[in-house]
Amino acid sequence: MSDSCSFSSFTRCVTKHLNLHLHLDFDRHVIKGRVALTVEALEDRFSTLTLDSSDLSVVSVTANGQPARFSLGPKHSFKGTPLEITLPFDLSRGQHVIVEVTYETSPSATALQWLTPEQTAGKKHPYLFSQCQAHHCRSMIPCQDTPSIKHTYYAQVSVPKDLVAVMSAVRDGQEVDPQDSGRIIYRFRQTVPMPSYLIAIVAGALESREIGPRSRVWSEKEFVDKAAFEFSETEAMLKTAEELAGPYVWGQYDILVLPPSFPYGGMENPCLTFATPTLLAGDKSLSGVIAHEIAHSWTGNLVTNKTWEHFWLNEGHTVYLERMIGRCLESEQFRQFQAIGGWKDLQDSVNTFGANNPLTNLVLSLQDVSHDDALSSVPYEKGFALLYHLEEQLGGPEVFMGFVKSYIQRFAYSSVTTEEWKNYLFAYFKDKVDILNKVDWNAWMFTPGMPPVKPQYDTTMADTCNALSQRWLQVRPESDQDLNSFKQSDVKTLSSHQVIEFLSLLLQEDPLPLTRVKKMQEVYDLNAYMNAEIRFRWLRLCVRSRWEEAVPLALKMATDQGRMKFTRPLFREVFNFEKFRDEALRVFLAHRAGMHPVTSGLVSKDLKVDVSNAASQ
Repeated sequence: MSDSCSFSSFTRCVTKHLNLHLHLDFDRHVIKGRVALTVEALEDRFSTLTLDSSDLSVVSVTANGQPARFSLGPKHSFKGTPLEITLPFDLSRGQHVIVEVTYETSPSATALQWLTPEQTAGKKHPYLFSQCQAHHCRSMIPCQDTPSIKHTYYAQVSVPKDLVAVMSAVRDGQEVDPQDSGRIIYRFRQTVPMPSYLIAIVAGALESREIGPRSRVWSEKEFVDKAAFEFSETEAMLKTAEELAGPYVWGQYDILVLPPSFPYGGMENPCLTFATPTLLAGDKSLSGVIAHEIAHSWTGNLVTNKTWEHFWLNEGHTVYLERMIGRCLESEQFRQFQAIGGWKDLQDSVNTFGANNPLTNLVLSLQDVSHDDALSSVPYEKGFALLYHLEEQLGGPEVFMGFVKSYIQRFAYSSVTTEEWKNYLFAYFKDKVDILNKVDWNAWMFTPGMPPVKPQYDTTMADTCNALSQRWLQVRPESDQDLNSFKQSDVKTLSSHQVIEFLSLLLQEDPLPLTRVKKMQEVYDLNAYMNAEIRFRWLRLCVRSRWEEAVPLALKMATDQGRMKFTRPLFREVFNFEKFRDEALRVFLAHRAGMHPVTSGLVSKDLKVDVSNAASQ
């Protein structure tokens, strides 16, 4: 078994625990670090090991306190640089060694985004956050950066005294830094073994509010009360998830609302889910992202994909569990409605990548492909569709959720491949093997494009959206009578989720004539909607219909926040509007310095900006 995204020698040794000392330097944008890795040898005469690193400057390495020789190998395009360490002694199989590395991160470390005070809500203090998934932890900590290895960790983090630090772990007290009375050391303890990509750190002018018996919400003070309102259903979601999947083992479940440049909707860091401020819609309609991150506490964090080729095991099961939580808290019809929306997202990804693109396979081959470039809704929605298809074949939601719960308990605290999952599925449903043998596994898993079977979803909640989108699509040219039949009540009676679906349906069709889109604005006033999911789709629709006044609004949304789900398509839409192609480039180049490195890298590719050329400016 090997991990094409890692250099580390995990068949020869495994990390059991990390002890971190991190000193955050906001002036130089670096972390001065010392990490002690407790490493277990898996073979006799063990004397060399390889760690992953990326843009780290390594000062020294010791093994059980004795100096150890080390060298950095050649740099790979996205895997970073192997850190080769030679121990001053041999270990035999089963023995442990403590390898301590003293190092410093680079100001351009891909895991870290350093924000200036101007890039925060409060405008007074700087801010740092990390995003390690999938293979960026190595730019923050030299480690065995592969999801096949799980370890506990302890950390001490020194920050300037105006700032608060939090990590993906349970808080374990704080004290004045003995080295510098202008700084505070925060301590953290993670006692549940977890992969390196879930190590996370944030430091900023943070406040928190209690939102449940085991939950707080953290953010800058400007967002904290809004966030406490938006995420007040957290405990109900946690309890529901526990009923479905088994006990929550991580102790605390906190939510951190990040500054707007955070590139994802959420990130399931244990004990501390990261969330985008674009979820603060004021109506709790976007809390499904939190249900998704809560579900990851079981699928992803407790049972983890062994390598990123098997990412669908994390995401497909998490979407399945997220929608089961929705089913319990809302209704089965709501789950069906969300599944229909997910199928559309899958169709979008397949259209974007191309139906023959191997990146639309459920199980990927990531030789020479960075996981960042492969990211799409495929592992989420093709994964969900397979699980839902199996649910239909094997006896319904209660029966199949029984399997998912059993799978979680069987593989808890470990990492799995698709083959292990499938073998367990066949063992669990041993009385229904004839049904399982009829599934076209090759088409589902190793064939690009849409799945071989489209599940039969209940369309009750979607029918209203379909009917309304059809009315807009079927307006007769120049027919005032048709246009005047639309009323504000058309959308006022829909839920936020249904408005999103209505706009998504229109985005699947050819662009509407501009007069029609203007009429839609006149009747529905969609410009006034602040729900990010609605606004995103509405602005795309306007730009596609070549409504010039929407271009600055689309570019503003693309740069006011940095969630890639919104920022990348908005830039692409404006870029595809010939007249404004240069404007899209100009706005991107003007805002690039303030964007997250992963986001700016991918938008550069989308807009065909020559990065090497641009980087030197």
